[in-house]
Amino acid sequence: MSNIVITQMGSRLVAAGYQDGKPQWFECGSKDSSRILGNIYVGKVMTVVKNIQAAFVQIQDNITCYYSLKDNPEPVFVKRIGKTELVQGDEILVQVSKEALKTKDPVATSNLNLPGRYMAITTKDQSIGLSNKFSKKKREELKAFFCTLPERNFGIVVRTNAGNATSEELLTEYQRLSALYKKLVETSIYRTVYSKVYTAEDFYIQQIRNAYEGTLDKIITDDPQVYKEIKSYLEDYQPEDLKKLVFYEDSTPPLCALYNLRRDFERALQKNVWLKSGAYLVIEPTEACTVIDVNTGKYDGKSKDEEKTFLKINLEAAQEVANQIRLRNLSGIILVDFIDLSKEEHRKTLLSQLQSFLKADPIPTHLVDMTGLQLVEITRKKVKKPLHEQITLSEMKSPK
Repeated sequence: MSNIVITQMGSRLVAAGYQDGKPQWFECGSKDSSRILGNIYVGKVMTVVKNIQAAFVQIQDNITCYYSLKDNPEPVFVKRIGKTELVQGDEILVQVSKEALKTKDPVATSNLNLPGRYMAITTKDQSIGLSNKFSKKKREELKAFFCTLPERNFGIVVRTNAGNATSEELLTEYQRLSALYKKLVETSIYRTVYSKVYTAEDFYIQQIRNAYEGTLDKIITDDPQVYKEIKSYLEDYQPEDLKKLVFYEDSTPPLCALYNLRRDFERALQKNVWLKSGAYLVIEPTEACTVIDVNTGKYDGKSKDEEKTFLKINLEAAQEVANQIRLRNLSGIILVDFIDLSKEEHRKTLLSQLQSFLKADPIPTHLVDMTGLQLVEITRKKVKKPLHEQITLSEMKSPK
């Protein structure tokens, strides 16, 4: 059973995904208009720093974004001052692709991305990209379908949910997104600098949209405004899931207590994570990377073979490492210090199992390798802040 729960907890609005009663992911936000991730603005180039191949683009009075010149060779100009290269004072259309992380500014891009349930439109090129979760036969079918569509000036990324969609559903969403993109580009030239020309969906609606089709059993909230927004979204874009939406009205127990949200959040913010065997993980986020250490702890296995004991602990830890990466939204460079294994075959088994666990993560996560010191290197795409930067224990306990 897979449920998405949205409620107010302390001073923050929180969403949580549960699978068979176990938390899979958490995300926090607010009801105000301060959210910028995914929004598209008419930004103004404040400065160009050629020695780092970057520009800094202001999108609001107090928000400036990092803009890579290398990754954005073709800016979408709204008002152009220079004749060739991007210069100070140019006004361009940009989308916020990454939130501000610690001391780093938000990241803006000219590769506009308009997401739907089955596909996303991108402006970087005109190619057709397909989810790597499709079978070879399904990839060929979908590519053939999208190649029959009218000539376009944008690319398409076909998402996993498209595998179960009908041709009519795919065509309907394609037409909606392409019309949205056309309107956005045509009207942006008449908008003033710092205008927001596209507002991304709220974080909880994004989680509903991104859920794999057929895996969602219930969407439950006790917030009237959130309920109204989700209902409107489902009616327009996912009517088959409308019956799964539940408004929770009981006060005994409150929704937060019913799902033990506060307890689960507190555990996800703790340094140590205990495993059923008695072993445990130590999770340490740092400025450069996140380090996860695997310890035998209270493990009292009866095996006389120390190597097999360590492999068993490592395999249990590998699954929990994958769970915690997603649960805490850890990203960037992640180093895992498993218990050393002397046999090459056991090290290969560990990496193979870890790889399979990481594949369940909807955010691109790559198992790089195991170093000579037996540190396992993982990278995960940075998009949103890790959980420990989204919420604190004091915010969770604030009165409503």
